[in-house]
Amino acid sequence: MAKRISPPPGDPALPTREQILAFIAQATETVGKREIAQAFNLRGAAKIGLKRILREIEEDGALERGRDGLSPPGRLPPVVLADIRSRDRDGEFLAVPAAWDAAKGPPPRIVVAAPRGGRRPGRPAPGLGDRVLLRVEAEPGAPGCYGGRVIKVIGRNRAEVVGVFRAGAQGGRIVPVEKRAQGREILIPPGEEGKAEDGDLVSVSIEHETRFGLPKGRVRERLGSLGSERAVSLIALHLHHIPHVFAEATLAEADAVAPAGLKGREDWRDAPLLTIDPPDAKDHDDAVMAAPDPDPANPGGFVVTVAIADVGAYVRPSSALDREALVRGNSVYFPDRVVPMLPERISNDLCSLREGEDRPALAVRMIVAADGGKIRHSVHRVMMRSRAKLAYAQAQAAIDGAPDAVTGPLLEPVLRPLWAAYEALKSARDRRGPLALDLPERKVLLSPDGAVDRVIVPERLDAHRLIEEFMIQANVAAAETLEAARQALIYRVHDEPALEKMRALGEVLASIGIKLPKEGALRPALFNRILGSVAETEHATFINEVVLRSQAQAVYAAENLGHFGLNLRRYAHFTSPIRRYADLIVHRALITACRLGGDGLSPEVSVAELNQIGEQISAAERRAMAAERETIDRLIAHHLADRVGATFEGQIAGVTRAGLFIRLADTGADGFVPVSTIGADYYRHDEARHALVGERSGETHRLGDRVSVKLVEAAAVAGALRFELLSEGRAGTGPGARGPGAKGPKSGPRAFKQGPRGRPAGIRTSGTRHRGART
Repeated sequence: MAKRISPPPGDPALPTREQILAFIAQATETVGKREIAQAFNLRGAAKIGLKRILREIEEDGALERGRDGLSPPGRLPPVVLADIRSRDRDGEFLAVPAAWDAAKGPPPRIVVAAPRGGRRPGRPAPGLGDRVLLRVEAEPGAPGCYGGRVIKVIGRNRAEVVGVFRAGAQGGRIVPVEKRAQGREILIPPGEEGKAEDGDLVSVSIEHETRFGLPKGRVRERLGSLGSERAVSLIALHLHHIPHVFAEATLAEADAVAPAGLKGREDWRDAPLLTIDPPDAKDHDDAVMAAPDPDPANPGGFVVTVAIADVGAYVRPSSALDREALVRGNSVYFPDRVVPMLPERISNDLCSLREGEDRPALAVRMIVAADGGKIRHSVHRVMMRSRAKLAYAQAQAAIDGAPDAVTGPLLEPVLRPLWAAYEALKSARDRRGPLALDLPERKVLLSPDGAVDRVIVPERLDAHRLIEEFMIQANVAAAETLEAARQALIYRVHDEPALEKMRALGEVLASIGIKLPKEGALRPALFNRILGSVAETEHATFINEVVLRSQAQAVYAAENLGHFGLNLRRYAHFTSPIRRYADLIVHRALITACRLGGDGLSPEVSVAELNQIGEQISAAERRAMAAERETIDRLIAHHLADRVGATFEGQIAGVTRAGLFIRLADTGADGFVPVSTIGADYYRHDEARHALVGERSGETHRLGDRVSVKLVEAAAVAGALRFELLSEGRAGTGPGARGPGAKGPKSGPRAFKQGPRGRPAGIRTSGTRHRGART
């Protein structure tokens, strides 16, 4: 329980709303009026006033009342009824609350710990699919994550399993789609198939499970057909519980919206704003322009303008559109489809800055010096008309001397001033020194029938960098405007690396002869010097990966921690309100702060409420990234399924006790080499060096090493690839160490359980600006 808090000096009787929320937020469990009264030393009539304040906070939605008392929205009570849905990579059970309101966002993640002292005689052990009563505690520093211990198993095997139905002579079988469940099929008895047909994606409840033999289940719902690769994203949508069908009320509200008019807006329809996007973009929510600054006090300077679709004009607070946008949090981008945050009537029509059509926008106009430093800026609510819709390569070609019929007339009056302004901003960026990781992103291209055509690394053009830098500057200007107005907002924050991660990085660098300074301020420039020192060496990929993994996760929050990766003191997402709820909040905050209309952010919205929204949309972002990554894994596994036995070149992309994760050079596909199949030695996991090291030979397989592998198995529906390692490791110094050319049988004594892998979410590496980019 939290310690007692003295009442505010100005009001000795009652605490303020903020003090009450702060007290409840720091409590480790739900609290009631009695505990709050005790904490603030309230007696007699003051308790009546406290009851009134609590009721008002509840009505505002800043607190929830449960059976055990009050808590911030979304916080779980100490005891929860939950369903065990899956296992994590370490084999621990993962559970979700049995009764969870989807309007609150994705359900919390509960890691179910093993019972203390082992299993008790006569008490059944919990299993996958069980409904259990848990005692839970929030994980410090991990919003939405809890640890739980089983109090009692309530129901057996009723949770949902998602898989592919394979019809048989009588009934059928379910092939689970999750990697961790591969090899554990579910038997569907005759009469329990529902309306499922062979190849359908279905959800199943496990009705009976024995120690021996296959568990038996019942098809609960047919989710769709997996007859083509174009439907593979269905798996990720259902596994991650991503809302992808709009409610009727939301669609009706979108259809009823009328186009915004000129009233209350500046008329910018003659301004030479244009959009530059990928060639296949269906929505265009940002437009740019630049011109030399006519002010003689700013010689060589520029006026840079970024205009963003005014989504706030159509999506009002607490409307059906707003509520569903918050639940979705962001749009999700798959190779074969987009799951938008807002209906197409909003995202692809009214808020798409189409060429030659009037569109409402919120614009930031920035006065930039010749050296790229920003002198001042202003925010405007406007009506604009895009001069042209350009693709990145099209705009770049014009600048490089090959204009076409569209870009030719725009080259001198519009495009060259844009590039000149970018050169100035680029010089300022270089002085600022953001984190410069070199980890290109791959893009999966599909053929017309939905099959994987090829995997490419899109060329990185100055046109991409121009738009990216303009957007970053507009985001900074938005944050600065709101801070100056003392207006609450949601920041995009990226904290500096944690001390323990820096220690681990220092150990890795020491292994290749680089010393990490022990003193001095932590800045991106430090990492950039390290990356520069290995840029032309064999260690380049390895160190880029290790530096990336040392970084914190970028999240949304109402408190400003700055953005370490961009080396910025304040940063907010303003430029994509069509696809990110955080940007919509920032738009509303700017409308209120700059007195641009009555549809802005309510002044009654508290920092606590914005923090809650930030946690929710950060979780939705992580959910989207996992779904996008898994879908690509499944598509590529399907693409490689007929190449079992083939040899590939790749790099070690992850090292765990269980084995090595390999990333193929040509496709970027990830696969696994079990430690039991590596060499005739006992391999130990050296976590500090990101390596597996042979106990006898000292042979080392390290993160970033280039290797040759043979594809042994491709489980397309799970997106899982298993490889056999063909390359020898680095020569070791242990007893019986082998030389560089030595050969040995590829078999080993033991396999360990699989551990986690992957990059920190929310950090954008160098790569083409795309709809899922997250800086």
